[in-house]
Amino acid sequence: MGFNPADLFRVKSAAAKFNANHPKLIPFFGAAKNKAMTPGSVIEISITDPNGERIETNLRVQESDVEFINLLTEIAAKNQ
Repeated sequence: MGFNPADLFRVKSAAAKFNANHPKLIPFFGAAKNKAMTPGSVIEISITDPNGERIETNLRVQESDVEFINLLTEIAAKNQ
């Protein structure tokens, strides 16, 4: 099963738009990966909808997560 180049282009375009809309996210992960993004660390995520309802979760960072974040920040840096 291979990637359709058109799909890859759509992902790249969507990622560029997301990064433009949220310019602090990639630098945040870049700073976190150098200080706190180590196996065993906990990432907490919360979302508050327009009505004020909040959902949250957390995850314990694994080595593969660190590798994934490194890959994403590397790709994002190349495309800025």
